[in-house]
Amino acid sequence: VQVVESGGGMVQAGGSMRLSCAVSGLTIWYVTWAWYRQTPGGERTLVARLRWMDNTELYIDSVMGRFSITKANAKNTIFLHMNNLNPEATAIYYCNEDPPDADYGGQGTQVTVSS
Repeated sequence: VQVVESGGGMVQAGGSMRLSCAVSGLTIWYVTWAWYRQTPGGERTLVARLRWMDNTELYIDSVMGRFSITKANAKNTIFLHMNNLNPEATAIYYCNEDPPDADYGGQGTQVTVSS
């Protein structure tokens, strides 16, 4: 299985960004996927999750109402839509299953939000 994250970059506070996670080697529709993020020196933490069986979404409090996780089964791709970004969102973002599979070696995509 290979996951490739993309869509990161630099944006000013208040801006928007859409991250993509292209998955190969696995059909995504029956898997619960999540986005995680990691700051320098910090742990990788869950940001949002999309449960496969009923499409239930879960978000951490700090992104609730501003981030949205979706997927396109036909494209085998998971997205993270991020609106009204603030500098606290600056991190490397990764996608993986929930719970994460250590064998998925995605490189992540850097998101930098300037104030």
